[in-house]
Amino acid sequence: MNTSDTVSSYIKDRKKVSELIFEVLTKNISVLQALKEYPKNLGDPTLNAAFHALVHLEADEDIRNSDANYRDEQDMYLEDIANILAEGNALPCNVIEEYNKYYKDSLIYPNIDKKTVFMRLKKMINL
Repeated sequence: MNTSDTVSSYIKDRKKVSELIFEVLTKNISVLQALKEYPKNLGDPTLNAAFHALVHLEADEDIRNSDANYRDEQDMYLEDIANILAEGNALPCNVIEEYNKYYKDSLIYPNIDKKTVFMRLKKMINL
Protein backbone atom coordinates (compact mmCIF):
# COMPACT_ATOMS: atom_id res chain seq x y z
CA MET A 1 0.00 0.00 0.00
CA ASN A 2 1.42 3.40 -0.91
CA THR A 3 1.55 6.39 1.44
CA SER A 4 -1.59 7.99 0.02
CA ASP A 5 -3.55 4.75 0.49
CA THR A 6 -2.22 4.39 4.04
CA VAL A 7 -3.24 7.93 5.00
CA SER A 8 -6.65 7.43 3.42
CA SER A 9 -7.08 4.18 5.35
CA TYR A 10 -6.08 5.85 8.62
CA ILE A 11 -8.60 8.66 8.07
CA LYS A 12 -11.40 6.22 7.26
CA ASP A 13 -10.60 4.07 10.31
CA ARG A 14 -10.33 7.09 12.61
CA LYS A 15 -13.79 8.26 11.52
CA LYS A 16 -15.16 4.77 12.14
CA VAL A 17 -13.65 4.74 15.66
CA SER A 18 -15.16 8.16 16.32
CA GLU A 19 -18.58 6.75 15.46
CA LEU A 20 -18.00 3.74 17.71
CA ILE A 21 -16.97 5.89 20.66
CA PHE A 22 -20.03 8.12 20.25
CA GLU A 23 -22.23 5.01 20.06
CA VAL A 24 -20.72 3.75 23.33
CA LEU A 25 -21.06 7.12 25.05
CA THR A 26 -24.72 7.35 24.05
CA LYS A 27 -25.22 3.76 25.25
CA ASN A 28 -26.37 2.57 21.83
CA ILE A 29 -23.73 -0.17 21.88
CA SER A 30 -21.54 -1.79 24.52
CA VAL A 31 -17.79 -1.41 24.73
CA LEU A 32 -17.46 -5.08 23.75
CA GLN A 33 -19.56 -4.50 20.64
CA ALA A 34 -17.39 -1.49 19.76
CA LEU A 35 -14.27 -3.61 20.18
CA LYS A 36 -15.74 -6.25 17.88
CA GLU A 37 -16.25 -3.61 15.21
CA TYR A 38 -12.96 -1.82 15.87
CA PRO A 39 -10.74 -1.49 12.75
CA LYS A 40 -7.85 -3.94 12.72
CA ASN A 41 -5.42 -1.25 11.59
CA LEU A 42 -2.39 -1.96 13.79
CA GLY A 43 -0.13 0.62 12.12
CA ASP A 44 -1.84 3.79 13.32
CA PRO A 45 -0.68 4.90 16.79
CA THR A 46 -3.79 7.08 17.07
CA LEU A 47 -6.05 4.05 16.74
CA ASN A 48 -3.98 2.15 19.30
CA ALA A 49 -4.33 4.98 21.84
CA ALA A 50 -8.07 5.34 21.21
CA PHE A 51 -8.45 1.59 21.65
CA HIS A 52 -6.80 1.77 25.07
CA ALA A 53 -9.03 4.67 26.11
CA LEU A 54 -12.09 2.65 25.13
CA VAL A 55 -10.88 -0.44 27.00
CA HIS A 56 -10.28 1.72 30.09
CA LEU A 57 -13.90 2.83 29.97
CA GLU A 58 -14.97 -0.78 30.44
CA ALA A 59 -12.25 -1.58 32.98
CA ASP A 60 -13.20 1.43 35.13
CA GLU A 61 -16.89 0.54 35.36
CA ASP A 62 -16.80 0.12 39.16
CA ILE A 63 -15.14 3.53 39.61
CA ARG A 64 -17.54 5.12 37.15
CA ASN A 65 -20.51 3.78 39.13
CA SER A 66 -19.26 5.18 42.43
CA ASP A 67 -17.70 8.47 41.32
CA ALA A 68 -19.79 10.75 39.11
CA ASN A 69 -16.94 13.23 38.65
CA TYR A 70 -14.62 10.49 37.39
CA ARG A 71 -17.34 9.22 35.03
CA ASP A 72 -17.97 12.72 33.66
CA GLU A 73 -14.23 13.41 33.17
CA GLN A 74 -13.72 10.08 31.41
CA ASP A 75 -16.75 10.68 29.19
CA MET A 76 -15.51 14.16 28.26
CA TYR A 77 -12.04 12.77 27.50
CA LEU A 78 -13.51 10.10 25.21
CA GLU A 79 -15.76 12.69 23.59
CA ASP A 80 -12.69 14.85 22.90
CA ILE A 81 -10.95 11.85 21.33
CA ALA A 82 -14.03 11.09 19.23
CA ASN A 83 -14.27 14.70 18.02
CA ILE A 84 -10.62 14.68 16.91
CA LEU A 85 -11.07 11.35 15.14
CA ALA A 86 -14.30 12.50 13.47
CA GLU A 87 -12.18 14.92 11.44
CA GLY A 88 -9.78 12.11 10.52
CA ASN A 89 -7.02 13.77 12.55
CA ALA A 90 -4.35 12.10 14.64
CA LEU A 91 -4.49 12.39 18.41
CA PRO A 92 -1.98 14.77 19.99
CA CYS A 93 1.46 13.22 20.53
CA ASN A 94 1.24 13.57 24.31
CA VAL A 95 -1.91 11.40 24.37
CA ILE A 96 -0.31 8.71 22.23
CA GLU A 97 2.91 8.82 24.25
CA GLU A 98 1.00 8.45 27.52
CA TYR A 99 -0.51 5.17 26.32
CA ASN A 100 2.76 4.00 24.77
CA LYS A 101 4.46 4.28 28.18
CA TYR A 102 2.30 1.42 29.41
CA TYR A 103 1.49 -0.51 26.25
CA LYS A 104 4.38 -0.92 23.84
CA ASP A 105 2.47 -3.37 21.64
CA SER A 106 -0.92 -2.83 20.11
CA LEU A 107 -3.67 -4.59 22.01
CA ILE A 108 -6.20 -4.25 19.21
CA TYR A 109 -7.90 -7.60 19.05
CA PRO A 110 -7.37 -9.30 15.68
CA ASN A 111 -10.64 -11.10 16.28
CA ILE A 112 -12.99 -11.13 19.22
CA ASP A 113 -13.66 -14.42 20.91
CA LYS A 114 -13.36 -15.58 24.51
CA LYS A 115 -9.91 -17.09 24.02
CA THR A 116 -8.47 -13.94 22.42
CA VAL A 117 -9.97 -11.65 25.05
CA PHE A 118 -8.67 -13.89 27.85
CA MET A 119 -5.16 -14.01 26.36
CA ARG A 120 -5.10 -10.22 25.89
CA LEU A 121 -6.31 -9.63 29.45
CA LYS A 122 -3.57 -11.92 30.75
CA LYS A 123 -1.04 -9.89 28.76
CA MET A 124 -2.41 -6.60 30.13
CA ILE A 125 -2.08 -7.73 33.75
CA ASN A 126 1.19 -9.59 33.18
CA LEU A 127 0.09 -13.12 34.06
